[in-house]
Amino acid sequence: MTEYSVISDAEEFLAACAALADGTGSVAVDVERASGFRYSQRAYLVQVFRRDAGVFLFDPPAIGDFSPLQEAIGNAQWVFHAASQDLPSLRELGLEPATIFDTELASRLLGHERVGLGAVVEDTLGIVLKKEHSAADWSTRPLPAAWLEYAALDVLHLIDVQEALIAELDEQGKAEFAAEEFAATLSRPPKPPREDPWRRLSGLHQVRGSRNLAVARELWRAREAFAQEQDVSPGRLVPDRSLVAAVLGNPQSKSALAGIKEFQGRASRTQIDRWWQAIVDGRATEELPRERVPSDALPPPRAWADRNPEADARLKAARPVVEGIAAELGMPTENLLTPEYLRRVCWDLPGTTPEEIGAALAALGARPWQIAQTAQKIADAFVEAAQSPDEAPAPAS
Repeated sequence: MTEYSVISDAEEFLAACAALADGTGSVAVDVERASGFRYSQRAYLVQVFRRDAGVFLFDPPAIGDFSPLQEAIGNAQWVFHAASQDLPSLRELGLEPATIFDTELASRLLGHERVGLGAVVEDTLGIVLKKEHSAADWSTRPLPAAWLEYAALDVLHLIDVQEALIAELDEQGKAEFAAEEFAATLSRPPKPPREDPWRRLSGLHQVRGSRNLAVARELWRAREAFAQEQDVSPGRLVPDRSLVAAVLGNPQSKSALAGIKEFQGRASRTQIDRWWQAIVDGRATEELPRERVPSDALPPPRAWADRNPEADARLKAARPVVEGIAAELGMPTENLLTPEYLRRVCWDLPGTTPEEIGAALAALGARPWQIAQTAQKIADAFVEAAQSPDEAPAPAS
């Protein structure tokens, strides 16, 4: 087994950057976080491989300033597996690729049945990777040798995988599809913060009344503040179900809160003063949340027949058409066209011409190749859906 070490020293870091700058071709990049263990989504390990340079494992908390690495590899193409997961953490470090290649996304466009990294490496190169450390706490120091080998292998074969997938993309005529998808991934803005993130509490649907919702909100806020302060994943302190149990239990004293058996978690009793104060604050606040939050989300398709029968007819006509195009192209329907985009144009009816539908799809975020593949046939389906049975053309004999 190759012995890998984590680079945390400034002199070693600069030497590694120089080696990578002198390497050749694309650069394979991966990030390990401590999701589920830490509050933040920061990178706790950055792995980089380049031919004629080798594999390097960098320790972000120790290194701090990554500008020498950006200077060394910033103009090269970076190869990821599931780039959208790693780009935010890299950007926190000031690392930004000029162009990318995403082996997971390419595999989806090619219609591979399995698109996890281990499966793609095995399918393209015949190499079997062990994936037993994917959910490890990468904030651990020192990192065990077996974890370091796992992390190194995540990038060691990625350039070979890229070359195999490029050949497949060319063979299937999908190179331009992939290029547009990669550019869209790289330029996609971060999601705006949710207006009421506390409403994502699992089990909140059980809570009734604005006052009880206010208590749930204050408990969530108290947990969030403590989790951020401790840099611990909130659910490891007190799980969602325990916060909801505290609301539903309606305790009238701190000891009664401590007596709720469903109120569990490693900080449920050690921070009992914190949780009790949150309950008191929720019961006293004049800032009561709305029980129902207005949403621009579309109703579920099963309700369309009653709510908007014309849109229902359009969706029932267009959806199988889009699924058929995806089948012909040999890729999942959701990679041909995001299902929400199709539902939007069916519901809103921007028009019935390919140009009108294409413009609406583009405004939603569809890429040019997706529009070229689908807009005309969606338009045809809309026209067909608008015809009554008497107006529909007779089937060809």
